[in-house]
Amino acid sequence: MNFARQLNGIPEIRTYFRTNTQPIYFFGPTAFNLLGIDRWVRNFRYVVYYDSWDGHHPRVFTPKNKPYVEFESSEHINNYLLRDPEVQAYLKARGGRPKIAMVFFDEETEELCSELGYDLILPPDSLRRRLDSKIVTTQLGNEAGAPSVPNVLGRADNWAALSELAESNGLGLDLVVQTPYGDSGKTTFFIASEADWDANAEDMVGQELKVMKRIDNKAAAVEACITRHGTIVGPFMTDLTGYPELTPYKGGWCGNDLFPEALSPKQRATAIQHVRALGDRLAQEGYKGFLEIDVLIDLATDEVYLGELNPRISGASSMTNVTAGAYADVPLFLFHLLEFSDVEYTVDVEEINDRWRELAAVDVWSQLIMKEPHEGVEIIDAAPRTGTWRLHEDGSFVFANASYDWHDITTEDEAFFLRVYAAGDYRFKGADLGILVTKGRMQTSDGLTAKCRTFIEAIRAQYATSPIPDPPATMPIAYVK
Repeated sequence: MNFARQLNGIPEIRTYFRTNTQPIYFFGPTAFNLLGIDRWVRNFRYVVYYDSWDGHHPRVFTPKNKPYVEFESSEHINNYLLRDPEVQAYLKARGGRPKIAMVFFDEETEELCSELGYDLILPPDSLRRRLDSKIVTTQLGNEAGAPSVPNVLGRADNWAALSELAESNGLGLDLVVQTPYGDSGKTTFFIASEADWDANAEDMVGQELKVMKRIDNKAAAVEACITRHGTIVGPFMTDLTGYPELTPYKGGWCGNDLFPEALSPKQRATAIQHVRALGDRLAQEGYKGFLEIDVLIDLATDEVYLGELNPRISGASSMTNVTAGAYADVPLFLFHLLEFSDVEYTVDVEEINDRWRELAAVDVWSQLIMKEPHEGVEIIDAAPRTGTWRLHEDGSFVFANASYDWHDITTEDEAFFLRVYAAGDYRFKGADLGILVTKGRMQTSDGLTAKCRTFIEAIRAQYATSPIPDPPATMPIAYVK
């Protein structure tokens, strides 16, 4: 992307992207994470393995020849797409030197992009992996004045050693212990007794540990973008986790609620301060662009703490990029694109953060990540269409129209469903069926709302499946994140 002069402020930035001639691509299992960015950025396309529109979305490309592959990770899918001859021919036909974004990537991804002449517009994999460590995040946050839940870093080879480490640092013996890397649902352990230690010792012995006092908390997620002018902070949202109607995994992420009361004004101001402080510290490490941060609110003290850092585009990006703040200025992801573009620009980060904080008091969005929660393997004979669905007063849930994203949803009775697995795919425990996005709340302090349960049941009713006598030993999970 080339521009003859410096971009001064949001209006010129908006014009710049509306007239962009540089081909930019999002690679992924699905188009979910950045769906709708093509509304803002001319020449933005999605290269995906699972085509939710069956070839009808004008900016989504998927190769026609897709032999059965037992994918091991999202990185594996992205690297497969980069190698695919149809994908390479598509990018070549559109011309220019492609710029490519994705959620998960590795050193192999970087090598492939270099060989192919593509620009991977993400921080280096080596830096991302170092910052992905919960230990490193805690250390950098402490240096920046953005505290974590009271903790100590160290090692323990038995319950006695863990007890001594915790009590000598005033943490008590009701503990949360994390290892440096991995999904928090699989590398976070709740330890309050020797029996708890014994049950999980294999995963903790020999590791650097973050040992935390266990607090009664509420959690919120927020995305931010580290720019040359400072850290811009998006809206805060709560997570939906572990609901058996949506996921078979205890503690598994299954959606988000974005609403004004997610944090109190005081909590939001403190959380923004912490996120900006950590962002500015990460910038000193050489990181720039998009990231997601969890914050924890101690319900007993109202203290705000940093949780985990995910140095990447995330599953919350779909919400961040469609909020009132995004439409008042530009979606947060466009600041990421600016950081990886050959242009100079100026923005007032203080002004943007203040405006987005005020607009967070009027916006409501929610999304459900729908996995198959039940045992067994079946073949999908029919699946709900991707597009806008409407809930009528008589309780019927009806397909309203084909649509390319959820940006035009305006009422609580409308929902956009993004199908992942289609007719001919397998339905199995953990299968990513799809994502449902709406303007209403999906969760309260009492759990899922009645309307949320209605949406879940209505979407599940749209699937028709048949048992198969000899299913494959390994299933190709889509890795919706």
